[in-house]
Parts: sequence; structure tokens; C-alpha cells
Amino acid sequence: MDARTKILNAASELFLEGGGDALSVRGISKRAGLSTIGIYSHFQGKQGILDALYIEGFNLVREAMNVIPDGRANKEQVLEACLGYLNVGEKYEAHYRLIFGESDAGYQPSIEAIAARDSAFSKLVRVAGSYLPDGATIEERRQIALDIWAIVHGYVSISHHMVFTDDINLDWKSMALRVVEVQLDAIDI
Repeated sequence: MDARTKILNAASELFLEGGGDALSVRGISKRAGLSTIGIYSHFQGKQGILDALYIEGFNLVREAMNVIPDGRANKEQVLEACLGYLNVGEKYEAHYRLIFGESDAGYQPSIEAIAARDSAFSKLVRVAGSYLPDGATIEERRQIALDIWAIVHGYVSISHHMVFTDDINLDWKSMALRVVEVQLDAIDI
């Protein structure tokens, strides 16, 4: 494993353990088994590490939705894209929590990180919007994207924060996909 990957893995682990406050160059270097100088040479400090995780997180979300070719999508393709999103939220919890607001209070995404965020949301608009009729407006496409995002994001967030379900076996993904399907069925196409 290369130094960059070790640093990002260590930062992800620390973030899950204690949020943005747990991330310090010293803590990351100790967890990664590297010197603090190595951290600065790869990332220019904590801000650079947060940017790298933020960009990686949004790239993972965008790539998870790469199931629909150009043109009109069917319900199964939209559901497959939603499943990809849900899988990212489950498998990359640290990235997911960072990109959706649980980061260090002082973190401000760089221009490159904002571009990654915007690219992921644009992909969601294309995926969800492709289910609508050809004459749908960009506002209608954005609205269905926001509706679907609210559903899948809500389920991912709840699954990350639930504390009273230890004795209940919940299938968050199936529950979320069922609600997305109801939303899609409500669209008059």
C-alpha cells in the first residue's frame, strides 16, 4: 500500500472514531505509521487530506450511478443507480459522513472538491431525470433527483446513526429502494 493510501485510510478510521475533531496531522501520521513530514509532502496538511477524502467520496457516489446509458432510463436502471449510492454509503461510511456535513467545522472544500460535488449531483440529475418524459424541464429533472436523493440519503444517514435497532435486523437498502420505487411509480410518464 502506498503512503497516500495509508494516509487516507488512517484519516478515514480516525474520522469514524471521532469525527473531524479526531483528525490531526500528528494523529493521522501515527495511525498511518508515517512521519508528519510525509503527510505534508502528500497533502499539505489536514485541509488537503479532507479535500482528498471529499473528492474521493463524491467520485465514488458519481461512479456508483454509472448504470444508465445516454437516453431514457427504465425503473430498474434508476433503482440500480440508487443501490449503487446506498452501497457507497454503507461501504465508505467515513467518506459519506464527511461529504454530507459531519466534517471539521473549519473545513472549506477547495474548488476541485466543489467541482467533484457538483459533478456527482449533475450525474444524479441525469440519472433520475432520464426516467422522466423527453419534454421534462431541467427543473422537473432536478426535482426528481432531489426527491430520490432525499430518500436514499435519509436511509443511509439513519442507518449510520441508529442506536436502538441492535436487536432488530433491518434491511435499509431494501426499505430505501421500495420507497424510491413508490416515488417513481407516482410519476405520470
